[in-house]
Amino acid sequence: MPNTHAELLPFLCFVLLLANLHLSLADIGTAATYKPPYIPTACNGNAAEQFPSSNLFAAAGEGIWDNGAACGRQYLVRCISAAKPNGCVPSQTIQVKIVDRAQTAASRPSRGGTTMVLSTTAYGAIARGSPASINIEFQQ
Repeated sequence: MPNTHAELLPFLCFVLLLANLHLSLADIGTAATYKPPYIPTACNGNAAEQFPSSNLFAAAGEGIWDNGAACGRQYLVRCISAAKPNGCVPSQTIQVKIVDRAQTAASRPSRGGTTMVLSTTAYGAIARGSPASINIEFQQ
């Protein structure tokens, strides 16, 4: 840690740069929601241990499915905009685990063709109300 004010300024600039670095590494996409039953078939079958205890999980859309390599991946996700005003929970970022493929999910998403289909718990953590889909920023 720097000892003087002159040494402190570059240190603070570095910390601020690191804090904002995530924005340049993130991708932009869309998310929808789906409701139970959550019966994943594309990843590890219906094994209960694949679901995180937080219930923050998702099914991968075709853009991130990666021939099944997405199974088990963790993503940081935040809502950046929605069709309805105030549809996003500001400054809320969640971590979700991919447990299924959206195209084969037993429960149909609120909107097709999205990047991720989030569990109701995950969707509710970053979106207000019930928009059919939201625009997201996400990073593995």
